[in-house]
Amino acid sequence: MTAPSMDTAPASASRRAALELPYARVDDVFIDGAWVPARGVGRNPVTDPATGEVWGEVPDGTREDVDSAVEAARRAFDHGPWPRLRPSERAAYLLRIADEIEARAEVLALTNTRENGSPITETRGAAANAAGIFRYFATLAEYLEGEDVRPFPFAPGQESVVRRDPLGVCALIAPWNFPINLVVIKLAPALLAGCTVVIKPASPTPLSIRFIVDAVSAAGVPAGVVNLVTGSGRMGDSLVRHPGVDKVAFTGSTPVGRRIAAACGELLRPVTLELGGKSSAIVLPDADLGAMAKVLIRSSMRNTGQTCYISTRILAPASRYDEVVDMATSVIGGARQGDPLDPATVFGPSATRSQFETVMGYVESGLAEGARATTGGRAASLGGGLEGGFFVEPTVFADVTPSMRVAREEIFGPVLTVLRYSDVDEAVALANNTEFGLGGLVFSQDTDAALAVADRMDSGSVGINFFASNHAAPFGGRHDSGLGTEYGVEGLGAYLSFKSIHRRV
Repeated sequence: MTAPSMDTAPASASRRAALELPYARVDDVFIDGAWVPARGVGRNPVTDPATGEVWGEVPDGTREDVDSAVEAARRAFDHGPWPRLRPSERAAYLLRIADEIEARAEVLALTNTRENGSPITETRGAAANAAGIFRYFATLAEYLEGEDVRPFPFAPGQESVVRRDPLGVCALIAPWNFPINLVVIKLAPALLAGCTVVIKPASPTPLSIRFIVDAVSAAGVPAGVVNLVTGSGRMGDSLVRHPGVDKVAFTGSTPVGRRIAAACGELLRPVTLELGGKSSAIVLPDADLGAMAKVLIRSSMRNTGQTCYISTRILAPASRYDEVVDMATSVIGGARQGDPLDPATVFGPSATRSQFETVMGYVESGLAEGARATTGGRAASLGGGLEGGFFVEPTVFADVTPSMRVAREEIFGPVLTVLRYSDVDEAVALANNTEFGLGGLVFSQDTDAALAVADRMDSGSVGINFFASNHAAPFGGRHDSGLGTEYGVEGLGAYLSFKSIHRRV
């Protein structure tokens, strides 16, 4: 059983009572450089998933709000200074944005944790990571400003000047699991490229992103370049199909991504999709399980299992299967679950009641199909004011076979499965036996052997003995995990339109 929280009712309640958050119940959206009242009267609640209590609300935006935001972005792109600045001038704004985000780090983290239940130790890193992304993309201004002249291969005296122009107005649609950084990995390259944007956060997490918008405003970015609207998925659909939008970038579930891809295909509109995953960690026979234990939660259960790329399938050699199961059970079962505002908490709640029910459905499915829960395997019963929270006990399933739903489908919760393999060829086949292709891991003391296995994995990213996102390297999925890439110069290219000007020398 996962280590229980020792919170008392006064402790969890007093943490929330002590919070002084500037945004809770708001009636405005950010359009054309200012917070303005939303057009409609509808409001969407913001719920604390650790308690089940509603603590905030935001406008349930209307088509009129979307129109106003897109029109402001369109004016700023067609007639404003932003796309006409030199990339190095835009980079200077990005550096100021980074500083302004870091100045809001603590209040951003607390708001984020109240929105989606991510442990405060996770969200306290969000501002620094976001600032780092802005600073990295600022370094690519030199790439955009560099002269790109390409001679005709077989026609002496002729050449082409290649221009990298901004695509235009971009719709940035974010998920609820990492509501800051999964916006920023779209926003920073879009701004450096010279685009203007309309941001639509996920319905459960509409407040923390306001601090990013405040940082943009404080940095002096011209009016209309960045706009923010809030609302349901219906509003996202309006934004995707809006005639004033030139580009869509979305992170979220594969089913929603398919619908967005279909709409963009019909409209011949560029789209970047970062979608679901069902990644595997291949444990080679020589793996150091002590070292693996130190990174297991970060690599396979980060953010209470609500991370797209984590390797929730552990593929263990038959000769060491029991050792791997015992290690995973000890690590996961020994980690503290409780109030996400408590810095000692490792595992928080599922972000929404709906997600809690989805995860519990998979737990019940695993048990029904014959998997053995070595820890967890049920809803968590926490006291101390957390009785109404959406907590699932972090679970390790052993004796899992490839045909089980828990081995095939994305769960997006604190559930780890351990499968057995007989040789490396079978391990690679199991890892690739999925509709997804986002992340992956190889654990081994032989880095050359690990690299050889990583090369055989059909995935956009693979880690050797750890997993992390490198701002300078492309991140993207294969198959049902998405289209296109984010991060790196490749991620910047997603917001550019290329033009070749041919001339005689």
